[in-house]
Amino acid sequence: MRDGKVIAIAAGLLAGVVAPGAGAHPFYEFPTPVTPIAKETLFIHNLFLTIMLALFIPSAAIVLYSLYAHRKSRGHVAATFTRPTTRKQWVLVSLPFVALVFIDYVVLGIPAFHSILAIADTSNPALTVKVTASQWKWQYDYPSYGIKFTSSLSTPQDEIDDQAPPDEHFLREVDHPLVLPTNEKVDLVIASDDVIHSFWVPAFGIKQDAVPGSLRETWVKIDKPGTYRGQCAELCGVGHAFMPIVVVAKTPADFARWVRTEQAEADETRAAASQTFTMAQLMSRGQGVYDKICAACHQPTGLGIPGAFPPIAGGHPFAASPALIANLVERGFYRNGRIVVGPVANHIDLVLHGIPGSPMPAFESQLSAVDIAAVITFERNSFGNHTGETVQPADVAHAEHGQKLAALHP
Repeated sequence: MRDGKVIAIAAGLLAGVVAPGAGAHPFYEFPTPVTPIAKETLFIHNLFLTIMLALFIPSAAIVLYSLYAHRKSRGHVAATFTRPTTRKQWVLVSLPFVALVFIDYVVLGIPAFHSILAIADTSNPALTVKVTASQWKWQYDYPSYGIKFTSSLSTPQDEIDDQAPPDEHFLREVDHPLVLPTNEKVDLVIASDDVIHSFWVPAFGIKQDAVPGSLRETWVKIDKPGTYRGQCAELCGVGHAFMPIVVVAKTPADFARWVRTEQAEADETRAAASQTFTMAQLMSRGQGVYDKICAACHQPTGLGIPGAFPPIAGGHPFAASPALIANLVERGFYRNGRIVVGPVANHIDLVLHGIPGSPMPAFESQLSAVDIAAVITFERNSFGNHTGETVQPADVAHAEHGQKLAALHP
């Protein structure tokens, strides 16, 4: 009776691995695979577990039986031989070695090699998207459509501060997700603006590092529409936990409609660069940009992080390394230990081009002229700063254009 129960349990374990259900898996939490790479990965994983259990269960049964049936209390004496001496013993010793080599190089090796070749084959994509990581957001660029935007965490600050109950997608929600078509091969070219990040979406079976100064490639072909979530999988600084990835897969027809909508919004943004905004409009928009882009470093209070990220709040001196202080002084942006008191032109230059050798990135390619003008206006008139100055998109465009002319005609 006891032996029958053991066999039943072992058979159940083996069946759970060989034929897992359509929903949750019994011993692991793989999301349902929706790309060829993810399906290959799950197949190899299940094959490995099946072989492991097929070897472990009879081996463990033989060991347990031997311990019970040949124990010393029944008069059994330990064998004295130290190595195989007969042909039969040599064959028995060699069989496990041969079997493991066959399993490793044939049963597992061939599918694994096929998967590696499949992952590396980024040829003939229907669409190419450049993915650029930075602290702590993702930028997505569709060169063939002229679409480019930044995706940032959208979890409310009160949830992050544990002042409100977290929702279902706490720290896994963004303001602008990556949108891809289904049933089409999409080439993802992955880069980084600062440190090493990692683009990881479990349902796609991909995890590709984003390395500064290097371009990495991978691809996806999504089977069905839906929303798929991932995150940066490389520890990349204090905001690492606030760098989620959200991918929305749409049918080709819906994707085409989304492209037209994004292109229209991009046209509106370019048109807005020639408009003049009121202080109230700039402050409202600037606060939204600050909360999404700047607050991770400079903090929602504007107080920054001592020794790492400078405070924007008025009346709060900033102590930093001599190199960072020298960078700030060089840009005319450091007076009496305070930050947001330098000339407006220097503030614009700082946001556009960042500070080399520091965590301050260049936002020239990440934010529109309207957003940069708004966030600078907000910073110069918030957190105890009362300059009364407004920055218009034309000021940003002029500074950007002047920088490009200087680069062309040094």
